[in-house]
This record gives sequence, structure tokens and C-alpha cells, in this order.
Amino acid sequence: MKSKLLLIVLSLCTSFAFAQSYDVSGTVVDGSGLSLPGVNVKVKSSSQSTTTDFDGSFKLTGVPKGASIIFSYIGYRTQEIAVSGTKMTVKMADDAKSLEEVVVIGYGTQKKREITGAVSVVDSKTLDILKPARIEQALQGTVSGVNVTTQSGAPGAGLDIRIRGIATNGQNSPTAIIDGYVGDFSLLNPNDIETITVLKDAQAAIYGTIGANGIILVTTKMGKKNSKTKVSFNSYAGFQETSRKLPTLNATEYALLLNESYANGGKALPYPNVSGLGKGTNWQDEVFQKGAPIINNDLTISGGSENITYSISGSHLDQEGIVGGDKSGYLRNTARIGLGADLSSKIRLKTNVIYTYFTRRTLNENGLGSVLFNALNVPATLSPYNADGSFTLVPNTTGLGNEIINPLAQIENSYNDYNYKKINGNFGLDYKIFKGFTLASAIGFNTSNSESKTFNPQISYGGKVFDVQRSSVTQGAVNDNNYSFDLYGTYTTKIAEAHNITGTVGTTIFKEWGNGLTATGFDVPNNSWQFADISLTKGISETLTNSSYNYDQRRLSYYARLQYDYKEKYLLSGMTRRDASTKFGPGNKIGYFSSVTGGWIVSKEEFFGEPKFINFLKLRASYGTLGNDQIPNYGYLGLLNGEATYVFDGAIVNGSSTGQVPNPDLKWEEAKKFDVGLDMKILNDKVYIVADYFNDVRKDLLVPNIPVSGINGTGAPGASAPTLNAGSVKNSGFEFAIDYKDKFSDSFNFSVSYNVTLLKNVVQEVNNGTGFIEGGAFGVGQPAPSRMEVGKPIGYFYGYKTDGIFQNQAEIDAHPSQLALGANAAPGDLRYVDVNGDGKIDTNDKTNIGDPIPSATMGFNIQMNYKNVDFAMYTFASVGNDMVRNYERTLSDANRLNYVLDRWTGEGSTNSTPRVTTGATANNVFSDYFVEDASYLRIQNIQLGYSLNPNVAQKAGLTKLRLYVGVNNLYTFTKYRGFDPGASFGPGNRDNVSQSPIGAGIDYGFYPIPRTYLMGLNLNF
Repeated sequence: MKSKLLLIVLSLCTSFAFAQSYDVSGTVVDGSGLSLPGVNVKVKSSSQSTTTDFDGSFKLTGVPKGASIIFSYIGYRTQEIAVSGTKMTVKMADDAKSLEEVVVIGYGTQKKREITGAVSVVDSKTLDILKPARIEQALQGTVSGVNVTTQSGAPGAGLDIRIRGIATNGQNSPTAIIDGYVGDFSLLNPNDIETITVLKDAQAAIYGTIGANGIILVTTKMGKKNSKTKVSFNSYAGFQETSRKLPTLNATEYALLLNESYANGGKALPYPNVSGLGKGTNWQDEVFQKGAPIINNDLTISGGSENITYSISGSHLDQEGIVGGDKSGYLRNTARIGLGADLSSKIRLKTNVIYTYFTRRTLNENGLGSVLFNALNVPATLSPYNADGSFTLVPNTTGLGNEIINPLAQIENSYNDYNYKKINGNFGLDYKIFKGFTLASAIGFNTSNSESKTFNPQISYGGKVFDVQRSSVTQGAVNDNNYSFDLYGTYTTKIAEAHNITGTVGTTIFKEWGNGLTATGFDVPNNSWQFADISLTKGISETLTNSSYNYDQRRLSYYARLQYDYKEKYLLSGMTRRDASTKFGPGNKIGYFSSVTGGWIVSKEEFFGEPKFINFLKLRASYGTLGNDQIPNYGYLGLLNGEATYVFDGAIVNGSSTGQVPNPDLKWEEAKKFDVGLDMKILNDKVYIVADYFNDVRKDLLVPNIPVSGINGTGAPGASAPTLNAGSVKNSGFEFAIDYKDKFSDSFNFSVSYNVTLLKNVVQEVNNGTGFIEGGAFGVGQPAPSRMEVGKPIGYFYGYKTDGIFQNQAEIDAHPSQLALGANAAPGDLRYVDVNGDGKIDTNDKTNIGDPIPSATMGFNIQMNYKNVDFAMYTFASVGNDMVRNYERTLSDANRLNYVLDRWTGEGSTNSTPRVTTGATANNVFSDYFVEDASYLRIQNIQLGYSLNPNVAQKAGLTKLRLYVGVNNLYTFTKYRGFDPGASFGPGNRDNVSQSPIGAGIDYGFYPIPRTYLMGLNLNF
């Protein structure tokens, strides 16, 4: 009887247990009610999981009552819902601005609400809209405090990134960390990137000696656990055209103006009869290509199981230049594989390997004699071709100089090729030793090889400086490598449910090495690119025709960080790093870099009350020290890399000599960074505000070529003065960003964002013996126009101030003499200001006449979706930056822009543009007449897209089908006369990589950024 009773009880219990589990099914939709395929659906604390199908539907069997199901999907807030029945509908909330999202901060992650530093994030959604050919372009106007300037609009040209100003006359670019290792993110495929995180303040101190210019953390896309294989194909094609042409004089205008110039100079008229000249040749029309194509395709396959995630991708970009046709172009192919695997419950493997190959062809640009410089200065009266089809020669006369040549002939005779191959990536293991403690290790590596070839055919342009008497070919090969090994442990714990502590301790080993070789051969067979190879050349040269180099640099680092918060309300973080580098002398190899950051989430305080208008408010501050070691290798040593010739047995022999004078006391630059800011959400989380005040003082600037006694041999060929720590620069300013996002209905949502950065740059110290450093070039034979000097912004323009035009001789007689500038003034000439009041105009009257650094930059961006239609517009503005107009050759017979038609022709005619004459004047000395306000507002991107209804797309086996059209660089509003007010290209630094800001902002005829019309599609299946 007892046994029967026990059986009945067990049966009832079993029935009750079965009654408390369900076969759960449901649908997952987005905020608009559209089904979401591919959502991860997992039973909490269980291995049971699935993903939603094309209809957003899912089904789980045997789920216990009360168990929680976790729904997660990229771009949406993860939700956890308790099971209470057999059917459920889940609406996923957009997570774009969620304070719970995790942000990469270097050697770890942190919730956005808990971050105490100045950190900004650009996600993959923004990259999808902007469609940048290079990733740096996506930071312009989207992140406050970051300014991106183009070195050129040519395909594949570099971009300069400046975070919170320019702090040094050396390398100013931030360091990029790709998935944990140092890399070059400009070569990545934009569609491979999940997020870009910018560390702008002392938060970057965890990176020590490479963090002074800021840190950019790039996280590439990975597959998701328990998700089906997802295939994503993105493609766009378009054509490019110049965004601007300059209004030069046509043939008739040119001839009339030239006649006037010769008449004013007392010479015979060069064009006695101007009838029949018409408009002549517009050389810009001849040089610029219409409809230059650009094509991009990329394919990504990703997915994952319970233990393995994967992402495999490949991309192809082919871009032709708007100048030069096939003589200017860029082709890039990339392949990437990312893999994550749980080897056990405690060990996880992660790896990411990227292969990049690109080729690039270029033209002469950014200097006197460049292609666009010639297109602006060749007279419109000349034809491009002679009757026999050969190129017209530009006369070699005094009025046209010896560097202005036919730009079409210049393009035709430009031959160069550059090929680059790179493989980089990392391999890492995470080991959960015990609860709360994880040990992570990773090896990152970069290895690249490049080959270059430049052919100079034997050619005559009619006695110009570009004439080549002997054909030659120069070939080069470069091999660069580096690797890093990181080992760090992270311990996370909670004490008494109120004290949250995270500690990180680690070490990094970094090594960089490489070599390069260049050689030149003369007398290329058949004077042809087809035979341009050193192996085929037989010519002998009396000068050295080859060179080589190699380098080896290492760094050993130890670092630690402690993060603490009390009830997620009071936040504190401290970090320190010790770096030892072989770049510096024996007494300065080791540096220490520390910082502290803190935050207070005011909205969690009891006195704050129930959130109403303000939903979230956090105050934060940071202060710390960072370093910059971006100098050439062996900068503290004296090397035999100078040029020398010796006489042996009565013959001249090439040899080597000492190069840079050594400085064993050389050490890294030191940056003291202070930041105070707030993060705030208002109006039911619809408005997100971030504001920061920052103060960055860079000390011990690495200043090259400090004057020393000539007894050291610094005047010898190839030799140079030493590099010293001899300067200080301060950048201070204010950042403000506001985002508004709202959903007005299930069919319509809208977002708008605005950010502005106000910046002041001041040089505090220059200890090089003269008190200033010069740089840049203007005209021919004139003193350097740019300076770095105490009390002024770095790279400011140094020249004469003008005060209108002399209208008559009486004004000249009443004004201090200008003879010291090269000629007596005459009516119609520029009137210069006697700045020091000594009664004469001379070099002592030179002063600050312009600043290439903008005082404010800002971005204004709009996105909206209505049903299946989406629209986006991104804009950027720069205010207060000046540019030097140096693309006009100051020769009497060179062509000019049409503003000279308003020149002075008699008393009262104008007070802004001087007369034209072939006589001697001082009008062409460097003055503010050649400095223009280059402030601008640019519509960077407009895109309109249409997504096919998912219910229709799934019938074709697709989860997404989107078509779009767009325009990049639609229009630039500016008063600047040149091609591009946003371009900046300074003289090269000794590292042969970076450009100095001392001499930037001088326009030799910048290659304009093309306007690009795109049509594309996004496919997911």
C-alpha cells in the first residue's frame, strides 16, 4: 500500500513539473514593428538557444516556467524576459545611445555610464552612411575635438588627424590600436569596423609614451554566438569630378591685361591685336577628368555556435583620379578573418588577421611646378597641342620663368608605380583563472613590403628646369615589421554590494625593425617606361646612385590601472605606466606616465529626486601625463649617413660622413592633460549632451636642427644640427556635443546632432638659440613665411601688413619709405604698415598676419527614416583658419585669376588690388595680401536610401535589400579663392613620414577633394 501511495505522489509531482515547462514561441520586432531576423534568443543559465528566422520568429521547447530568455542583437538593447506563457512578442529598443553599452578603453572595457574620461565613439552605422574611402574621413564632423585635414584629394592620399589641436612640430597624429595592437587603421576596409573609440584626455595614459597625441581604438567586426551564418554584400559605384575650378583669365582678358602691364612698365605691347583670341584654352578643363570612376565591393560572412564565432571578409576598391586619368589612381584589396573559440569553460581563443594590398600612381603636386600649379599659370593664349599633335612648349622667357610647363605634357611624361603589401593581426588567449580574475595574452604583428619605381624619360620642355638630359629609373624596396606581446590580468570584485573594484596589471613588449634600399640607373633603353628597369640600364654616373638603411627599435612597458565605484555613483580610476625605449639616450630610456580620472553620477543621488527633465547627469574630471616618442630612430646618436667626396690617387671618390650631430640627453615629449566635463540626458533620454573644457601643455618638444657651432661640421653635405628638447606648446579649449533622437510614430524617426570645438593654440617656449623656428616656402627665393614663436600659434604666418593701395604720389611722400623691400613705391602699389613705428618699412616690420589653425570646428548631422525610406546628411565647418595663396606665380606673363580685373587703374579705382606692371615693385613680397580667410562649411555627405519590405525580401531569400544614392563632398561654402580651404600639407619632417605644422596651410595648388556621386546596394542573406 505504501509503495502504491509513493508512486501516486511521484506521478503527481512529475505531472506538476511537466506542467511548469513550456514550448515557447514568439516574434521579435524592431521599434517600427518590422520583424528582426537573426536575433540571438537564449535561455538564461542554459545552453539552450536559437535565432529568429526571416519572419523574426523563434521557438524553444521545454522552457521552465519563470526562466528568463535573453534577446540580443547588434545595435539594440539586450532584453531579459521571464517566461510566463507559450507565446510572446518582443520589441527591441534601439541601443545606439544606451548608457549600458560597453566601450573599449584600452586593456579592457567599461560601461558608457561609468566612463570618467573624454571618450567618443563612432559606430558602424555611421560608417555605413558616410561610405568613406579612408576611415579617417568618418571622424570629420562626427567627433568633437577631432579635426581631419586632407594632404591632397588624389586617390590614396593621406589625411592628417589632430585631436585637440597641434602640440608639436613633429608627429601630431594619434596612435591607432586595432583590436589591441598598434597598427595603421587608414588601410582597413571601413566595412570591417564595428566601432572607433577616441581617447582624447588623460584616459590614454595607460598607453604611456605613445598616447600624447591621443589614442584611436578600432574594434573590428566579429561573429555572434548562437547565430546562423549571415552573408552581407555591399557594393557601390560612382563617378567623380572636381569640386571646384578657379576662374582664370581667358585668352582675351589675359592679352589685354598683359598689354596694360607692359605699357605700365614702359615696354612694347606683346599683343598689338587681341581680336580673334576669343576665350582660348582653359587649362583646368584640359587637366581635370570628367566622370572618373570609383568602384567598391565587399563581402562578409559571419556567424557562430555556442563555442565558436567567425567573421570572414574581403573588399575591393578601385578609384581613378580626377587629374591625369590612368596616371593617377588607387586600388586596394583587403581580406580578413576573425575567429573566436571557447576552448573550454575557462579558456577563449581569439584571432584576427588582415591582408592588405594596394597600388598607387601619383602626379607632381603640392609645390611650385606641380600639375595644377601649371594649369593655373600657363597663359590661355597657348594651345595644348601643335599642328602635328605634339605638346606645345611654354616659352622660356623672363615673363614666364623656367618652371612653368605644359601640364598635359607633364602628365604624359609622369611614370611611377607604388605597390604595398601588408599582413597584420593578433592572436590572443583569455584564461578565467578563478571567479572575477581573467588573464589575457595577445601577440600583435605588422609586416609590410613595398616596391616603388619612378621613370624620368629624356625630355625637353624648351629649356625649363624640368628638362631631363639623361633618362633614368629609380627603384626602391622597403621592409617594415613590428610585433607586440601583451600579458595582463584583470580582477573584478564587489564588496558589500556597494563597492565595485576592477584592477588591471600588465606588461607589453614591442619591437620594430626594417630596412630599405633605393638605387638609380641611367640611360633607359628606348627611353621607354616599358624598359624602365635598373637591370636594363647601362649608364654610368659620377654621383652616388644608391642608398640603404636599416633600423631596430624596442620598448618594454609595465602598466597598472585601478577602477573603483561606490554604488555606481562615485567613480574613480587611476593608472600608471613605465616605458623603456631604445629611441632615447642611456640616461633617458625610462619614463613614467600616470593619470587619475574621477566621476560623480549626480542623478543617482537621493536629493536629485525622481528624474523628470534631467534623466542622467554625470560630472567627471581627469589629469595625467602622457608621452610622445615619434622621432626618427637613433635620433640621439651620430651616424655615418652624410654625403662626402674624397680624393684618392687624384680621383674623386664618393664616401660617407657624419650626419646629425648626436644628443645623448634626448628624451620624449611630455604632455600634461587636464579635462573637466559633464554627460547629461534630458527629455526622456531624447537629448544627450556632452561638454568638456580641456588644457593640454606639451613640454620638452623634440625640436630638430638646433643651431650649434659650425666646428661640429653641421654645414657639410648630409650633415645637420642636433635634435633637442627645446620647446613647449599649450592647447586649451571647449568641446560641446548635443544629440537629439526621437521616434514620432512607428513609421517615422528622426535624429540630429551638433558638435563644436573651440581651440586656442599658443607656443610657450622655443629654446633653440634664436627664439623661433622657420618653415614653409613662398614664391621663389623669399624668406620662410611660417614660424613657431613664443606667444603665437604654432606655424603662424610671418610677413608684412598692408593698408590698402597708394592712390597718388602725395600719399607715398607722406608714408615711410618702402625701398628696403626692393623697390620705390608708385601709385597703385601696396601700402605696407610701419608696425614698429621707426619711420621706415623693412624686415623689422614683419608680424603675425595669419593662423592656419582653426579657432573653431563643428559638425551638424541629420538622419531620418520614414517607413522604408532613409535620409542622412553630414556637414562640417571650420572657422578662423587662414591659408596662403601661393598657387599664382608672380611673373609678369603668367596667367592670373580674374580678381585682377579689379586692379588699380587710377586714383580712386580700387583700394584692394594693386596695379599690373612689368616694372620693379614690392607688391610680391610676402604680406597679408596673399593670406586669406579659409573658413568654410562643407556638405560632406548626403544619402537617400530605400529598403525593401522584409516580408517581400524574404521571398527572395534575403533578410535585407537596400538601394541608395548619395553624393560625397557635395559643396563647400567659403570665401577662399583656392581649390580646397580644408587642405593642409606641411614640409616633411626628418622621419620621412609626418609633415611639420610650421609651413602648413600654404596652398601651391592643392589637388581638390573630388565630388563623388554614388549608387549602391546592401544585401544580407
